[in-house]
Amino acid sequence: MNLFPKQVLPSDETNGKSTLALRINIFFFSTFVIFCVIIIRLAVLQFVEGPTLSEVETNRDTKDVPLAAMRGSILAAGGEKIAYSSPVQSLYITLTKEYTAKKTDKDTGITDFTPEAKAAVDKLAADLVNKFNEMGDKSGEELTEEQVKDSLDLKYRKYNGYTPRRIKVGLSAKEVAYFMEHKNEYPGLEVVEENVRHYDKDTVAVQTVGYIKLFKNSNSLPIYQNILNTMKKNPTAGLTYKDDEFVGFDGLELQYQRELRGQNGYQEISINPQNMAEKIEKVVPPVKGNDIWMTINKNVQLKTQQAITDQIKWLHTHPVQGKTHPNAITGYAVAMEVDTGNIVAMASIPDYDTNAWADGRIMEIWDEIEFNYQNGAITPNSSGRSGHGFSSTVFMGSTVKPLSVLLGLNEGLFKTSDWYTDRGITSFGKAGHETKVRNASGHVYGRMDPALAIEHSSNVFMVDMVGKRLYEKYASKGIDVWDKYMKEFGLGVSTGVDLPREFLGQINYTKEAKSGSVQSALVYASFGQQGAYTTLQLAQYASTLANKGERIKPHLVSKITNSSGQVVKTFGREVLNTVKMDDSYWNEIKRGMNSDINAFDNFPYDFARKTGTSQQTYVDKKTKIATNLDNGVFIAYAPRENPKLAVAVVIPEGGFGSNSAAPVARKIFDAYDWEYGLNGVPKKGLQQNQTTDTNK
Repeated sequence: MNLFPKQVLPSDETNGKSTLALRINIFFFSTFVIFCVIIIRLAVLQFVEGPTLSEVETNRDTKDVPLAAMRGSILAAGGEKIAYSSPVQSLYITLTKEYTAKKTDKDTGITDFTPEAKAAVDKLAADLVNKFNEMGDKSGEELTEEQVKDSLDLKYRKYNGYTPRRIKVGLSAKEVAYFMEHKNEYPGLEVVEENVRHYDKDTVAVQTVGYIKLFKNSNSLPIYQNILNTMKKNPTAGLTYKDDEFVGFDGLELQYQRELRGQNGYQEISINPQNMAEKIEKVVPPVKGNDIWMTINKNVQLKTQQAITDQIKWLHTHPVQGKTHPNAITGYAVAMEVDTGNIVAMASIPDYDTNAWADGRIMEIWDEIEFNYQNGAITPNSSGRSGHGFSSTVFMGSTVKPLSVLLGLNEGLFKTSDWYTDRGITSFGKAGHETKVRNASGHVYGRMDPALAIEHSSNVFMVDMVGKRLYEKYASKGIDVWDKYMKEFGLGVSTGVDLPREFLGQINYTKEAKSGSVQSALVYASFGQQGAYTTLQLAQYASTLANKGERIKPHLVSKITNSSGQVVKTFGREVLNTVKMDDSYWNEIKRGMNSDINAFDNFPYDFARKTGTSQQTYVDKKTKIATNLDNGVFIAYAPRENPKLAVAVVIPEGGFGSNSAAPVARKIFDAYDWEYGLNGVPKKGLQQNQTTDTNK
C-alpha cells in the first residue's frame, strides 16, 4: 500500500495553461484575419468595383413605351362607317449614344454634344430628307433638315431620352420598304404603324358623333383626370395614355372612349445611366378598340339635316305671319322610336366637318364653328344662335298643353266631360291689378272640352282650368305639384341619353314664384311660357305621351362589337319611370292632339301632333326697345294607334311652329316610313318589289 501518492509537479500545470492560451489566441487571430478579409472585400466592392457594378445594374433597367392601339369605328345603323381609323406608317427614332454623346470642356466647363454626335445628327437629317424627297408623296409638304432635327428633341424639352421620336407620319410604300431594308444603317430607326381618324364626308350627325383631341390637351375633362390619377397609382404599360395619342373629347367619341380606344401595346426598352435607350427588349402589340353601332340611320339623318337646312332657307324668302324670318338660322330635331328608345336621327344645324379636328385644320375654321360645334339637341352651349342670339333651348309654348290637360284631369281640376266657354281672353291676379291673357291671334273658340282645348291650343282654357285652379287647390305647393309632373315626363331632368354634357333644361316657374307670384308662375307655365327644354327632352316627352306614361331611356348605341365582329354588349329597351293615369285621360289628350297642319296634307297615317309657338323677348342694345319674337316648336308621334316614332323639332325665331317646325317633322316621318315603315313595312322594299314585278 502506497501511503505517499505521486504529486503533480508545478511545471506540468503551467504547461497545460499555456497550451490553452495559445489555442485561444490562435482562434481570435484567425477570426480577426477573416473579418479583415471580409472588410477589405467589401471596401473593394464599394469603392473599386462599385461604379462598374452599378452601371451594369443600371443597364438592366427598362422602361415601357406605349404603342397606340387602332381606335374602333363608329357605324350607323346600316353599317356605314361614320367615324373610323385607317393605318398609316410612321417613322420613329429612339435616340442612342451615336446621336447624344456629350463632352465637358475642361477650360470652359461647358457640356455639349461631341463633334461625332453632331456629325451623326447632321448626316441622319440630311439622309432622311433626301430619302423623303426621293421616295415620299410628292403632293405632301416637304420636310427640311431643321424640322427633322427639331423632331429629334435632342435637348429633351418634350420627351425623356428613351422615348421614341416621331419623324414623319404617312410614309409611302417606297419609304417603308427602304427603311425596313436599310434599318441597320440608321441606329434606333423604326417604322411604326399608327392610325389616323376620319369622319364621313357627308357630315352625318357630327355633333352627336363628336370629335377627338390630343390627350395632353384633354386633361380638363373628369374622365381623363381620373385616368391620370390611375396612371400615377398603377402605371400599367397597356393602360398608360400617351400625350400625343388622340382621345374622345365630345359626343360618342367621348362617351365610349374606353370601348373605342382598345388597349395600348408597348415597347420594353433597356436604358443606360444617362437615361438613353440601349435596345428594345420586347414588343407587346396593341389591341384594337371595339366598334360602336349607332341607332342613327344614315339616310334618315341626312334627310333630317337637309330638311332643316331647306326650311331655314324657305323661311328667309317666304312670309310666315305676314313676314319673312331672316333671323331663323338654326334648327334642331330628334326622332326617337317609341317602343325601343332608339334615336334614329339627331340633328343640330348648322353643322361642320369634324375632320378638321383630326387633320389639324380646326384653327382655320374656328371662327366659323365657334358657336355651333356642340350638339344643340342636348345643350344650349356653343350649339348655334339665332339672329338675335337665341339658343337651342326655347320655351315649350303650346306643346306643353297635352301635359297641362293630363295634370288637370289627374288632379281632379276638371273631368273629360266638362265643357268650358273660350271667350278669347281671361285674366288673373288681385282685383284692380289683373293681368290679361289672350289666345294667339285673338282667336275666340267658344265651347270646348279638354280635347278641343288642346286641338285649338286655347291659352285661356289652360289659364282658367289648369293654372288658376291648381293654385286654388294647392296655393304655394302648386309649384311642387307642377314640377313633379314635368319631371315625370322628362322635362327638367336627364333623359338618360348616352351622351356627355346633357343640359337639364331651364326651369323658370320656380324663379317666377319667388320674384312674381305662385299664381302667375302656374298660369304662365300652363301654356308653355315657364320652362325651356332641349329638343331631346321634347322628343322623350312626346314618346312618353305615346307610351301612355312610360318614359323610355333614349339611346344612340345598339351594340358594341370587337375587332372580330363578335357582339360584346347590346343595349335594349329601358323604362325610366311610369306615370299611372286613367286610360280615359290618355285617350282625351290623344284625341286632342289633332290640329290641322298644311305640311301634313296627304300624309298616309293618322298621327298625334301639337304645334307650339313660344315667345321670347329681345331687347335692342341701342334703343333698349323690347320685342317679342316667336320660336317654332313641334312635337308628334305616328301612327296615333300603335305609335312607332316620336319627333320633336325646334326652329328659333322661325315663327309659328305649324309653319316653321312642322314641315321638317313631315320629312322626318316620310324618311322613317321609307326606311322602316311607320306601319312596320318599309316603303323602299315595296318600291323595289314593284320595280322587280314591272321588269318581269
